Amino acid sequence: MVQQAPSPLPERIRKICRYIEAHSDEPLSLERLAAMAAMSRFHFARSFKAVVGVTPKQYLAGVRFEALKRDLARAKPVDAAVYDAGYGSSSRVYEQAVSRLGMTPAQYRRAGAGVAISYAALPSPAGLIFIGATDRGICFVRLGDSEDALLDALRGEYVNATIEPMRQPHHPQFAAWVKAIAEHLAGRQPHLDLPLDIRATAFQMRVWKYLQTIPYGDVQSYAEVAAAIGVPSGARAVANACARNPAAIVVPCHRVIRGNGELGGYRWGVARKRALLDNERARKNATT
Repeated sequence: MVQQAPSPLPERIRKICRYIEAHSDEPLSLERLAAMAAMSRFHFARSFKAVVGVTPKQYLAGVRFEALKRDLARAKPVDAAVYDAGYGSSSRVYEQAVSRLGMTPAQYRRAGAGVAISYAALPSPAGLIFIGATDRGICFVRLGDSEDALLDALRGEYVNATIEPMRQPHHPQFAAWVKAIAEHLAGRQPHLDLPLDIRATAFQMRVWKYLQTIPYGDVQSYAEVAAAIGVPSGARAVANACARNPAAIVVPCHRVIRGNGELGGYRWGVARKRALLDNERARKNATT
């Protein structure tokens, strides 16, 4: 009997991903997943990260968290949502809540109820920039033409949060964040290092953190970013992460372009992307 050749590596890893998604409420050890892929633990772990961009443990955590978010959005009781998503205890969820949900599961279930968000708007070379922040960090930065439309978008994201303009006298922390962004746009503070209070998958956070290291006025291609974070075949995934960036400027996804030199897409419009890059290059050249 002729033995069937094993499936190509990317296909085997994709099958494991689908299995994780279908069985995320079960205990899934590395040994079990590696055996399913007919690989050693070490080879499987290394291959999985090379193909997917995160470890099997991180991928499972992301799948479980997405399941939790779906159940919370459907108003399922918090405890039931936690256990149905595959968590053995609620403590694990609350450990991750600040970094992944940006709020506790109960607050997320209530669409931000109990969360206070301050906002401010300021001009930029690419139009109006609208900033929202909690006491933990910046949760919302978007570009647009209308303050009313941008405020509606913020309210749509956090339906039940308390949302109000930055009061006078300004909260010193939030005022400092807004000033830093304004100084950055003016070229007087090339590097931004501000706290973020945003929701993200493990892969998205890896991409966004790397984007924050691209120097002011410089650009890299999607493929270069993918290679830099250790996923050389992940240019499309990097582009998707850029498209879901909730914090324009602070996470400078405008500095990522196509490999052929074209600007590529931008969540807030290609014209704004070009304006931001032109502004950065002009200010950078003026200081050199």
